Amino acid sequence: MNIKFKDLGLSKDLLKAISIMGFKETTPIQSKAIPEILKGGDIIGLAATGTGKTAAFGIPAIEKVDVDSKDVQILVLCPTRELAMQVADEMNKFLKFKKESSVLAVYGGQSISRQINALRRKPQIIIGTPGRILDHLERGTLKINKIKMLVLDEADRMLDMGFRKDIKRILSATKKNRQTLLFSATMSREILNLTRSYQKNPKTIKIDSNELNKLSIEQFYLNSEPGYKIDFLMDLINKYDPELSIVFCNTKRKVDKIAKTLKQTGFSAAGIHGDMRQSKRDSIMNRFRKNKIKILVATDVAARGIDVDNVQAVFNFEIPRETDSYIHRIGRTGRAGKSGKAFSFVSKSEKRLFEKIIKYTKSHIKEYSNQKDNFSSRKKIVEKKNNKEKLELNCDGHLEKKANKVLKKVEKNITKHEHAIYLEIAQNFISKKCTHKDLSAALLKILIEEKNNKLFRKYN
Repeated sequence: MNIKFKDLGLSKDLLKAISIMGFKETTPIQSKAIPEILKGGDIIGLAATGTGKTAAFGIPAIEKVDVDSKDVQILVLCPTRELAMQVADEMNKFLKFKKESSVLAVYGGQSISRQINALRRKPQIIIGTPGRILDHLERGTLKINKIKMLVLDEADRMLDMGFRKDIKRILSATKKNRQTLLFSATMSREILNLTRSYQKNPKTIKIDSNELNKLSIEQFYLNSEPGYKIDFLMDLINKYDPELSIVFCNTKRKVDKIAKTLKQTGFSAAGIHGDMRQSKRDSIMNRFRKNKIKILVATDVAARGIDVDNVQAVFNFEIPRETDSYIHRIGRTGRAGKSGKAFSFVSKSEKRLFEKIIKYTKSHIKEYSNQKDNFSSRKKIVEKKNNKEKLELNCDGHLEKKANKVLKKVEKNITKHEHAIYLEIAQNFISKKCTHKDLSAALLKILIEEKNNKLFRKYN
């Protein structure tokens, strides 16, 4: 049962910040976890991404900070830099009216000297990745021997990424009577071992995977072979026109390919994965959060920590290899009480993986069938391998965007007077064969067809 934040006994400054953020009632994980954490007990929080985990530990953590002490009192470990940045950003919002407290994110890919200077300002809350936290401990630039609370956020992912030894070394640098909170989407044997080794009589708070069906996320699947997926993706984006959307792929190569294709066909899209420079990843994420990029194409690891309230649709271009990744993926939409849609494109080779996901999540995932979209007839068109029909399939819904893109280049060319050499040829042709309008339209058609044929050769 959800409860109101004002009934949790929180400080006025914290309640004021929560109210400005638009939160009135707790989510299931928050209503169960916050009171337990405020009491001082260790907990294991089992909940999917998008259920409000950050606030579940962030709010009571801030409440426990002693503003008169300049020691590091709260340490939150995250598997990726993106998640560390996101958690720090959320915590800063809660600290809006508690100016005497501060939070700092430390992670790889950021200037170590800048972080050292920031640590000298004595932040009481540190959010970081295990590798960079260890780096600071070894340098002596960070001391965590007086922390009150340690949080392992997305512990399952940290273990999957091989951070077990790093976590052990970090925990050994803390005092034994600390409060330890562990949040995870799954309860594996490794997670159990972690809790037995480092927690004291933890209370397990589980938000069952069935809760996915209670969230405002409509889940659909489409039977689609690889060659058809890009067309189905563009059809769905055109139909629903989501404010922001995320397309998930399993490999970096596929991310680059899909992002490039979407951009070439007039969509506002960008890809993000682990091989990119951190500065470029940060830039893309900032543009996505500010709605300057509408479609983010990402791998699972790169997308960890994406917590953007107005993501209205998630597309599983490829079915995730790990079942719990499905929960993390679709949890990027339907956040903060808003509704969202999740679409999964399932090929024959991915069917078994997808069946495991349905069984694991106990989700009601409906087959997408809308006569207006006429997907079955589109599939037949592609199967004919007729260039003209394939062109119609790819152009449907995108023609105006493509034409405008070409015309912008034409305008630029005219402004620079780079077309003068062709004027006489064009004028002679017009005087004998056609009008100015006919020539312009025909050339525009030829340019767009050539681009489309290149795309189809790539995907078929």
